[in-house]
Amino acid sequence: MLEVATSKSHKILFLNTLAFTVCFAAWMFNGVLVTFLADNQVFAWGPVEIGWLMGIPVLTGSIFRLPAGMLTDKFGGKPVYGTLLLICAIPMFLLSKADSFTSFALCSFGFGLAGVSFSIGIAFTSVWYPRKRQGTALGIFGAGNAGAALTTLFAPTLLNRLTNNGANIEGWRELPVYYAMILAGMGIIFFIFADNKKPASSNKTFTEMLGPLSDVRVWRFGLYYFLVFGCFVAFSQWLVPYFVNVYYLPLVTAGIFASAFSLPSGVIRALGGWLSDIFGGRTIMYWVLGASVLISFLVIIPKMDIYSPGRGIMAVRSGIVNEVTTTRITVGEKVYQLREKPEIANYDSEMLILPSKQTWQEPAVEVGQQVKKKELLAKGVTHIFFQANVWIFALFVILLGSIWGIGKAAVYKLIPDYFPEEVGVVGGMVGVLGGLGGFFCPIIFGYLLEWTGLWTSCWIFMFLLSLVCLLWMHWTTTRYMKEKHPTDMRKMELHDNQQA
Repeated sequence: MLEVATSKSHKILFLNTLAFTVCFAAWMFNGVLVTFLADNQVFAWGPVEIGWLMGIPVLTGSIFRLPAGMLTDKFGGKPVYGTLLLICAIPMFLLSKADSFTSFALCSFGFGLAGVSFSIGIAFTSVWYPRKRQGTALGIFGAGNAGAALTTLFAPTLLNRLTNNGANIEGWRELPVYYAMILAGMGIIFFIFADNKKPASSNKTFTEMLGPLSDVRVWRFGLYYFLVFGCFVAFSQWLVPYFVNVYYLPLVTAGIFASAFSLPSGVIRALGGWLSDIFGGRTIMYWVLGASVLISFLVIIPKMDIYSPGRGIMAVRSGIVNEVTTTRITVGEKVYQLREKPEIANYDSEMLILPSKQTWQEPAVEVGQQVKKKELLAKGVTHIFFQANVWIFALFVILLGSIWGIGKAAVYKLIPDYFPEEVGVVGGMVGVLGGLGGFFCPIIFGYLLEWTGLWTSCWIFMFLLSLVCLLWMHWTTTRYMKEKHPTDMRKMELHDNQQA
């Protein structure tokens, strides 16, 4: 870790960020390609198979983050990063030859190594900047997450052009070749222009480097990152089929909405790093987790169009039914007014924020029928419609993606604060746990969709996960304050009691 940032520091940050953008675009490649192939029935893949194919690259990029971070701490970022880019280009090229789920999965496992670029870049960036600028530098590097947005934004359009809008469906095989060429080209650029640097801990053995992993704080940071990064990765891919299936949008339009979620989250990460340098990572995480709980709760309610029993009409006395119409029922001399069935509104043509309803009553008796007191004369019907408007939903999703982007920077501001000489190892482990979120979440979403039949089941999972993270952080912070600053905590509790 340098005491002062130099022009060489900024050059390395630029190269790291550019390489991370390329790697992240490749890492998220299956989100668009698998959806395209499934929608065009090139392969007979269901939600579970799609979830696995989206998750496999994320799994590879997750489980190898720790060894990649250790190698970076040991040998420096230049040889590790450059080699990674060249290696990932090979399975990406072979993907153009895939013709089955198995071959697709194997190639995805290979190019998924692009995901370990994060732990390499974090460790390699950290050694070039002083502690007071770590948050900003790592936040700028993390803006390479925008590579996911580049794929979701441009890949659908490229697929349409390469396949001549589906007329030549095998044209999709050209796209992996282009991605492979970009990966290889970036690897060559990195080898030519990057300078190498190692941290002070590079002389430790691999066993000694693993020492910090016994600290529970590492695993708590990892859970936070499971949410703010892993779930970001998952939704960067999952939102494409979500918009297609829930709102019946074309693939290109769904890709634009998904990129609107991904792009701000990547770019705003730099702002998150700057805010974390000023206010502290823990304070920022309080706001991030609280907002995640709230927004996830707001998007849980699914789009619905349901009919339910409503308020009916019962006889106030016994008698014989003399008249039945759509507006009234006469029993003896008693007349009961009915609410007539309205014309069913076409709610889809309007922009609705809140649920809308229509109510009416339908006769349940016939002329000449003998009825008793409190017998049902007319049943009530309630028609409830919730549009879950696509623009409002997209606004919430984009806001959540941006908040998670700030959270990603805040988590990695905490790491050099507590583990200044083990950023590669600790950052790698936290990255593993975060990446596992990107792997497991699409699979979990797929199974939740199968079990519940609700696309919004993924948001229920997000709400619960966000709540667990927030409660754990608050409990840990409160316990720490009581141990380290018992006098201040007693004053705060006394003040709260007096206010109550």
